Amino acid sequence: MKIAFFSTKTYDTLFFRKENVPQIHTLEFIEARLNEQTAQLASGFPAVCVFVNDVLDASTLKLLASGGTKIVALRCAGFNNVDLQTAKELGIKVVRVPAYSPYAVAEHAAALILVLNRKIHKAHNRVREGNFSLEGLMGFDLHGTTVGVVGTGHIGRIFCGIMKGFGCTVIAHDVFPNDECKQLGVEYVPLDELYVRSDINSLHCPLTPDTHHMINAQSIAAMKPGVMIINTSRGALVDAVALIEGLKNGAVGSVGLDVYEEEADLFFEDLSNTVITDDIFARLTTFPNVLITGHQAFFTRQALENIASITLSNLSQLEKGEPCPNEITADVVLASQKKK
Repeated sequence: MKIAFFSTKTYDTLFFRKENVPQIHTLEFIEARLNEQTAQLASGFPAVCVFVNDVLDASTLKLLASGGTKIVALRCAGFNNVDLQTAKELGIKVVRVPAYSPYAVAEHAAALILVLNRKIHKAHNRVREGNFSLEGLMGFDLHGTTVGVVGTGHIGRIFCGIMKGFGCTVIAHDVFPNDECKQLGVEYVPLDELYVRSDINSLHCPLTPDTHHMINAQSIAAMKPGVMIINTSRGALVDAVALIEGLKNGAVGSVGLDVYEEEADLFFEDLSNTVITDDIFARLTTFPNVLITGHQAFFTRQALENIASITLSNLSQLEKGEPCPNEITADVVLASQKKK
């Protein structure tokens, strides 16, 4: 099968070519993001492979369909950037990689907590400059703190285990409680209660209409003063304007972000010689208690190997006319929402 890969970097090319031996599929790697303006590049390709910041809205999908595309393969878990209803109407199948390396993301969330708490990034820069002062570097013991986890799927479950290993009290909220988390001693509570009790809030849930801007002025006001907020899931879970206000008035003590709502024009690119015109993002970077990484939580060798393997397996199954367990449809999402 001919596959057009969008939003590709050197590591995408390396791992997908390695997995595609022998050459079962014909792979074409395109650096541009997929959207309405670039969709014509996929003309003649039965399948496209896309990432988190590609835009597959109704107009883009219609252009893809007119060019002969029948399959959209997401090389990620999230699918909020795909209009599933339009895909269904056009007969385009959508597949994803639901779990490539949940350990990678969970461990990155834990790393953000440790670096923010003990101010390791600041200490590193000081020592390099010969400054060994400890002023301003005080943290707190993770042991005994209460960590609130929103979303306990594959990643959230592993993150709960890591936090339990530090001796934290872990509480969680999920519409579908995870029995493995319960066995770890995780207590499930309503979201409002989680906000009130948690010293650290870590987001591990998908982006849906219900979770959009779940961290907002109202939810921040309900949290413990000085709360730490961690987001390694999807940027739009957090209202960045409300977050900035919380940082300014001290309601939010520290923030670790691996995602950002308007990251599409920033992340995965070298903009070191460019003026960043996103004033909200620029303001976030000015806070000494904010740590931002550029959507790298997934970025481990094991994750990239799994992403390539599962993505090509998904495509091979569909090419053979076999059912694919990783197919996602509007009907499945609707049924899931009704259960809530």
